[in-house]
Amino acid sequence: MSTAPTVPTTSAAPVADRAQTSAAAAAKSAFRRRIALVWAARLGFAAVILGGWQAFTTWGIVDPFFFGQPSGIWSRLIDLFEHGTEFGSFYQNIWVTIEEALIGFALGAVTGILLGVLLGQSRFLSDVLGPYIKIVNAIPRIVLGSIFVVAFGIGPTPKILLAAVLVFFVVFFNAFQGVREVDRNILANAKVLGASQMQIVKHVIVPSALTWIIASLHTAFGFAIVGALVGEVLGAQNGLGLVIKTAQNNFDPNGVFATMLVIAVIVLAAESLITRLERRLLSWRPPSPSEASNAI
Repeated sequence: MSTAPTVPTTSAAPVADRAQTSAAAAAKSAFRRRIALVWAARLGFAAVILGGWQAFTTWGIVDPFFFGQPSGIWSRLIDLFEHGTEFGSFYQNIWVTIEEALIGFALGAVTGILLGVLLGQSRFLSDVLGPYIKIVNAIPRIVLGSIFVVAFGIGPTPKILLAAVLVFFVVFFNAFQGVREVDRNILANAKVLGASQMQIVKHVIVPSALTWIIASLHTAFGFAIVGALVGEVLGAQNGLGLVIKTAQNNFDPNGVFATMLVIAVIVLAAESLITRLERRLLSWRPPSPSEASNAI
């Protein structure tokens, strides 16, 4: 009696592993292609804007006396870094503005988070202090800046305070709303399990509101820079705001745009650092599609 030959069978596990590896490689390749496409589009857009700007000013369609031109902005930027300004080196002025913005950002963010979490938990305090916060928020920032300059002089203090005020309201309202959005069932369960109020704040309320708070920080640093610059324009001895004001008074649009370019680089660098902080603090949370697209 003859027996049929046995056909060797392959294990399903190696096949599944190979399929998974192939899928991961394909996804990584598609992601790299998307990054390359996005950066190509970004560079192409910048080339069109700058090239058109340079061409229009060269052909006389746009007057470079009022709007400057990219080549002049680049030359002015190099001149600022090499020769500085009449009130100090350009590096020194950059650092003065960054220092004022950083201190104001830290002061406003910490105050906004603390007060937002406190008022978000207490309906009584919210009803008492809410109208006053809205009144202060309604005051034009340029008026606050003038008040600070009159009260504290032209030193760094009024710039720091103005930056802190701008940051405070952005962070406060987000922290306040984030606390109000915490799931009440989770709070009730934490109380049933015997958690103290401090433990609830630390382990439930703050982590739940952290998404709102971090989202506000992305905008808040830009406001800190704006506060420092506005304060410097109103009255200062150093800083990028003073550089812009001086270039404006000298009818130097290239100097204005060159300083604005430096400010843009500072803000983009800060945005990158805040994004890294967000990923670290919210590493426990599954990434959303929007965050995946912002990874570029």
